Amino acid sequence: MVASDFTKEEEQLIESEFQALLADYARTSHRQKVEIITRAYNLAKQAHNGVRRLSGEPYMMHPLSVARIVVKEIGLGSTSICAALLHDVVEDTEYTAEDIEHQFGPKIASIVVGLTKISGGVFVDQAVKQAENVRKLLLTMSDDIRVMLIKLADRLHNMRTLAAQRPEKQRKIAIETQYIYAPMAHRLGLFPIKTELENLSFKYEMPELYAEIEAKLQANKDAQMENFEEFAAPIRKHLTMMGYDFKLYARTKSVYSIYKKMVTKGIPFDQVYDLLAARIVFEPNSQFSEKDQCWMIYSAITEIYRPHPERIRDWISTPKANGYEALHVTVMGNHGQWIEVQIRTERMHELAEHGLAAHWRYKAGSESEHELDRWLREIKDVLANPDPDALAFLDTFKLNLYHHEVFVFTPRGDIRTLAQGATVLDFAYQLHTQLGEHCIGANVNRTTRTIGYILQSGDQVEILTSEKQKPEPEWLNIVVTAKAKDHLKKYFRKQEGNAEHSLTPDNTTAKVVNLYIKGSDTVGVLMRILRVMSDEYRINFSDLHVTSDKNNFTCEVEASMYDMNKLGKMCMQLRQISGINTVNVTKIDGVDMQCECGIQNIE
Repeated sequence: MVASDFTKEEEQLIESEFQALLADYARTSHRQKVEIITRAYNLAKQAHNGVRRLSGEPYMMHPLSVARIVVKEIGLGSTSICAALLHDVVEDTEYTAEDIEHQFGPKIASIVVGLTKISGGVFVDQAVKQAENVRKLLLTMSDDIRVMLIKLADRLHNMRTLAAQRPEKQRKIAIETQYIYAPMAHRLGLFPIKTELENLSFKYEMPELYAEIEAKLQANKDAQMENFEEFAAPIRKHLTMMGYDFKLYARTKSVYSIYKKMVTKGIPFDQVYDLLAARIVFEPNSQFSEKDQCWMIYSAITEIYRPHPERIRDWISTPKANGYEALHVTVMGNHGQWIEVQIRTERMHELAEHGLAAHWRYKAGSESEHELDRWLREIKDVLANPDPDALAFLDTFKLNLYHHEVFVFTPRGDIRTLAQGATVLDFAYQLHTQLGEHCIGANVNRTTRTIGYILQSGDQVEILTSEKQKPEPEWLNIVVTAKAKDHLKKYFRKQEGNAEHSLTPDNTTAKVVNLYIKGSDTVGVLMRILRVMSDEYRINFSDLHVTSDKNNFTCEVEASMYDMNKLGKMCMQLRQISGINTVNVTKIDGVDMQCECGIQNIE
């Protein structure tokens, strides 16, 4: 054993932190593999002997702290603990990846190599390099998710100890954390880590404003807690009478979430009323399902306090894409303030606290694909042919990390999760590439909609297709999801040699055409209209408005058309559909027109 370059007190500090790590590990349900963890600790300690952090403390305290976050706050096991202890060894010392593999096997070595590849910051001066760094991050994550989970633990400890860095370095790391790592923690269901990363980032980005909000929170703390105890007392009494084993505690809004509310609502601190929330975590009994018992507790609470009818969130029937499950209800408190109550089982709480790690632990033995699994698979698909536009890649990636969600149903009742703002075309691409490429619209809740129609939670969507429909460049402005954008860009890159589909300005010029169509309201008439327009004429629908009056209907269409020489022919073809008696072109590029069928002198 190499002699230590640290003082006796520092050695004791390192050893004490290691024993705390083992104690954290002993409290988990993982198989106890203390021997391999001890070997990893000894190697890391030897490799980092004599090295100090900017704060002056032994460097070894950093990998130990990361390992403790990995086991205690994320819930991972021995393989991840060892990788966390060794995560800087290959990068910062003379030890090689081969040395790690020889002593600890290929799994641990592979994770350490993955962490070495993504060491350092994401943000650099050049956007292209930034995008490449993000890609590298995602590639390692798609190979083994534990790489990203340990990286988040590493970033969290670096943020907790950021005070030792120079102010300009603090700000750079804080911005990077807010941009990449906090959204990643959110997407992986690690809510406590996401909240802390956001808070710490805000603290170093805007230190004066952070201090101001924190001081106001502290000044209100005693009064808030007194109000909470008064609010919680009758709930505790009622749930105890119902026989539940539960915990009920207060959850204070973070400084950053208060700041966000002040900005988005345009209000001062004094008008942020929901500073405090309540959380109930209970152990369900075997008599009823988890879902039923959550609603029973909801019923008990709303017998005591009046609920807000528009602020009930059922994340049990439809969990969030990151696996989050809970029932949220907002009720009127004793002093006229709205208070949110979160209702969870112990299992749901574990999923909320430990995110992905807990999800896969509970998933063991299940064949069903979770939204998180689907998301990881989509990442692999996107990375197979990455977008050469670096800034677009970064923005799309960010959007799909931190989006609000809508839940959409297929005709068979299967549920799919999409980013808020997603369109019919996004949904088509999520279901299948071929559906996306040939999409001409959709029946949304039995009403025909265009490809650009923005979907809402609860919509039931049947995609309409035509074999003759092909993607057009402007579709890139219609979709918002990474999957759809990626498939479209791949398609256009394949077609670049074909003049008809090239992305040159000459070939992407289209005119906006407004049509007025009137006829008998027969079954399937709208479908026949859409198919005629999309099959042969490269039409992209931007708006479709239909009204019915007894047995007749009128249809107002706004669409982009590339070959205006075919407009007259298309109108004649529409006129030949059974039941159609009027087809008028009302506008071209905003200019009023009144021509029926035969179109002349349009150019």
